[in-house]
Amino acid sequence: MKLNSAAYLTVLLIGIVYVLIIGQSIIIPLVLAVLIWFLVKELRNLIQKIPFLGKRMPKWLLNTISVTILYIVVGVIVNLLVKNIDDLVGNMATYEKSMDTYINKINVQFGINLKKELTHILGEMDFAKFLSDFLSSITGLLGNTFMIALYLLFILLEETVLNGKILAVFHGPERKKEVQETLSKISDSISSYISLKTLVSLLTGGLSYIILAIIGIDSPLFWAFLIFLLNFIPTIGSLIATIFPALMALLQFTDLNMAIIVLVAVGAVQVIVGNIVEPKVMGNSLNVSSLVVILALSFWGAIWGITGMVLSVPITVILIILFGQFESTKNIAILLSEKGDIGK
Repeated sequence: MKLNSAAYLTVLLIGIVYVLIIGQSIIIPLVLAVLIWFLVKELRNLIQKIPFLGKRMPKWLLNTISVTILYIVVGVIVNLLVKNIDDLVGNMATYEKSMDTYINKINVQFGINLKKELTHILGEMDFAKFLSDFLSSITGLLGNTFMIALYLLFILLEETVLNGKILAVFHGPERKKEVQETLSKISDSISSYISLKTLVSLLTGGLSYIILAIIGIDSPLFWAFLIFLLNFIPTIGSLIATIFPALMALLQFTDLNMAIIVLVAVGAVQVIVGNIVEPKVMGNSLNVSSLVVILALSFWGAIWGITGMVLSVPITVILIILFGQFESTKNIAILLSEKGDIGK
């Protein structure tokens, strides 16, 4: 019997992965639309708190204003980001020349062929290709803007009746009340996580942008945006986000002191926001195990590429929140969390 259950579970998991791969053009815009919907809910709640005005607005107007604000902000950032990436690609010859100079110095100093060794370990390194792939991912998301907007529209329309339809499935006032409380708890927890994590990441990226712009790093918005994205990844994200701008400073200024300044300044932002601001804002109940982060990055990156890597941790945290609300799956949530604390 146990063998049959294991076989059914294996087949089910294989089927889910297969659907995620072949249906990514449909599923990724849907996932993004759901994440945006949670942001819209939080933004809508903020607008409702405006004195003498917010509570008088109908829900459709609150949704329209919230979506419009998000659309304008994302549109401005994407346009600036594309320009920053173009500038980086245009200066790539200068960076590669600086990199060759450093590699030659290391080769002479230690009597090795560093480029050959790195190529043997990491494969052929092409930073220009990385930037091109990154830009293609952004362009691909923009190409899905219509689908994302369409999903979001129907989610907002369905929102008003979905809760009632789910409750209609269950019988008895006590059961309905229990389900209602569970649904509200799940919705509030996910909305809170997404909105607060986005704000914390924006703060980290914004402060990093100011520092990089003052120092004079090329395309500071690109690095700040990369820091914003990597901030969604606990532990390793902040480490990678600190190293990249420092390497850029080394290639741009060919001065180790400038790289150290960037490393210390951006690292200080990561430490202050990550260890002081974020715990006070978000608490510690939504942490994800570092091992789970690596596995999630590998899994979602393998099936959805760069987009999957960006979405991996938010998806994992949402799963922890969902699993934590039901006794039958609470143990899974505990195993996925960092310290076994999944909140009440």
